[in-house]
Amino acid sequence: MSLLDEEGNQDESLESKTLSAEDQVKDHSTGTRVVAGQIFLESGKSDSQSENEENFHSQEEEKENSLEELNSLEMSNLLNKDLDEAEIQSPVLTAIGGTADGEPCHFPFLFMEKEYAECTADGREDGRLWCATTYDYKKDQKWGFCESEEQSNKRRQMQEAEDVYQIGMKILNESSKKAQKKVAYQYLLKAADMNHTKAMEKVSYALLFGDYLKQNIQSSKELFEKLTEEGSPKGQMALGFLYASGLGVNSSQAKALVYYTFGALGGNLIAHMILGYRYWAGIGVLQSCESALTHYRLVANHVASDISLTGGTVVQRIRLADEVENPGMASGMLEEDLIQYYQFLAEKGDVQAQVGLGQLHLHGGRGVEQNHQRAFEYFNQAANAGNSHAMAFLGKMYSEGSDVVPQSNETALQYFKKAADMGNPVGQSGLGMAYLYGRGVPVNYELALKYFQKAAEQGWVDGQLQLGSMYYNGIGVKKDYKQALKYFNLASQGGHILAFYNLAQMHATGTGVMRSCHTAVELFKNVCERGRWSERLMTAYNSYKDGDSNSAVVQYLLLAEQGYEVAQSNAAFILDQKEASIVGENETYPRALLHWNRAASQGYTVARIKLGDYHFYGFGTDVDYETAFIHYRLASEQQHSAQAMFNLGYMHEKGLGIKQDIHLAKRFYDMAAEASPDAQVPVFLALCKLGVIYSLQYIREINIREVFSHIDMDQLLGPEWDLYLMTIIALLLGTIIAYRQRQHQAIPRPAGLRPAVPQQEPPPEHQPPQ
Repeated sequence: MSLLDEEGNQDESLESKTLSAEDQVKDHSTGTRVVAGQIFLESGKSDSQSENEENFHSQEEEKENSLEELNSLEMSNLLNKDLDEAEIQSPVLTAIGGTADGEPCHFPFLFMEKEYAECTADGREDGRLWCATTYDYKKDQKWGFCESEEQSNKRRQMQEAEDVYQIGMKILNESSKKAQKKVAYQYLLKAADMNHTKAMEKVSYALLFGDYLKQNIQSSKELFEKLTEEGSPKGQMALGFLYASGLGVNSSQAKALVYYTFGALGGNLIAHMILGYRYWAGIGVLQSCESALTHYRLVANHVASDISLTGGTVVQRIRLADEVENPGMASGMLEEDLIQYYQFLAEKGDVQAQVGLGQLHLHGGRGVEQNHQRAFEYFNQAANAGNSHAMAFLGKMYSEGSDVVPQSNETALQYFKKAADMGNPVGQSGLGMAYLYGRGVPVNYELALKYFQKAAEQGWVDGQLQLGSMYYNGIGVKKDYKQALKYFNLASQGGHILAFYNLAQMHATGTGVMRSCHTAVELFKNVCERGRWSERLMTAYNSYKDGDSNSAVVQYLLLAEQGYEVAQSNAAFILDQKEASIVGENETYPRALLHWNRAASQGYTVARIKLGDYHFYGFGTDVDYETAFIHYRLASEQQHSAQAMFNLGYMHEKGLGIKQDIHLAKRFYDMAAEASPDAQVPVFLALCKLGVIYSLQYIREINIREVFSHIDMDQLLGPEWDLYLMTIIALLLGTIIAYRQRQHQAIPRPAGLRPAVPQQEPPPEHQPPQ
């Protein structure tokens, strides 16, 4: 399945259950709390506690039973009255043509000894829907059409479009070959031409990004406009993106905001994420932490609910600027040769290689595609060799289940027990989950707590997360928010998404900590950026590596709108290198400046230095040394950048944007050399130059005669300084004379004075001197 399809499928499934922003806030600010991807009651009562309270509540329930019986009678009357009114108010379907034109349809009606509760096409070859206006059609022969001929044609056309769309989607989902996916998109194109909404959405995004179709911004814009008229949230969000980035249209942040807002109201999660970032950074709107929190929390709830035990797919965040300087180092991608080497080791029985490859294929990332079949095979080989880690991961795979591994609590429990008995923290955590939720064993909070503690002590993030969840909700232990906060913080240091989510919830509501909107937004933003749409980062990178900079820059620009700092810097880098032809040459530097600015505001040092460079040289803006100096100083103070320190030294040396000060220049040069070993050579050269300048300036400022008149040579060099001086001069003269004599001997004589050389034995050309 392509990334575009995964995004589409996820958006459809998530949008179908999207709440309004207000409902979402109510749902998590009062009454309930989502922890570790589950919703718990605010009271946090465990099952054992609720059992103890049942007796107390049962007495009050008996007292209320009599009142409830009376109320139920009254309510049933009201409900019956409401239902009667609803039936009266419901629209009545009227027959068109036939033998009973204008008469209301009768439901149910009897036809061919079968009752129909709705219009049917049975008995007709043209497929038009009809109904009977009396119960027994055979007896009364009273009927009419449920739709006009125009409506019937339109319905049949849409059904045909749906059939074509389903064929295209089937090919798309079942094939991994690029050629087959291109064939699938031909079906989707045909369905889109027949005004099929979902097909138009897929085709429009494919045209925008150049996925399996030739990139065509103008055609995608026309489809987005058509979708927007039909009220498609995906179309509204995409049209907002075009206006925000100025692709195919004149840039307009106001229009972008309108379309983003409508897309978010329609339930589009990416639109919510974009609005969250805009309110957080104050882009086109007044900065509002609370508004950002509302949007980010809504998206984060869906991302957290989609996280499995295995943690989902790993996404590589590759910076193009860093990779250009150090190819292969910054990306974290594994070379094909290295992967083949590990595969060779695994085939030879190397257990560590088997486990490593199993984990790579289970999660995906680092240049390896997610493949549960291969992960299962590698883990099986390692588990058979007695590796506890492999056993634990097999337990995870059986616990979750997939197309490859059938879900089985019993099998998972066996593997978890084997691994836990060998002291493996992954197995201990899995066993804790089994006892916590009663998977294959009776629920036992004490044992769950025990195994989670063992796993947490060994630093396993799942154990830390679940331990924090138990303390947070008071399950098996006394409720303790400080302990919960401690374990959530430990799990977040290991990068667990649900740990970030739970910490965000605590900071957003002020549970166990002082309420901090800013901290909550940053944590929720981190969670949102782990959603499946983040896989677009890798497709953009692959497009760039394949030489398709136009496709890459559009993908990075959309991710940049969502607030991904790495996408902002990568989009700016491509624009800076003038590699994207879809952006006019006059617009590349101003747009690059915009995205460098956004990336810098999120703490990226290189972007901050780039901002200084742009203002220093006047790229995309006027030359402004003072602003350049400010950006360099920020990079120096906040991120301790050696390059920024060097630039500050140069500006102090030349007096650019700041008063000239050679002493401060030397200080910044020295700081740059201390901050980075790579800066030592340029700093040495700069200091040599500075020394010469300082010497010339010093000589210019003083009177040489006056200086020599004040120098006491006896005191400086001793009473016999003249002898030392004469010796040095004599040595220098001797050296010069010796050098001149050797040089004089090496000078060849004139041709007329040379002795004749016998012609029969000419000397070799490169004969060394005698």
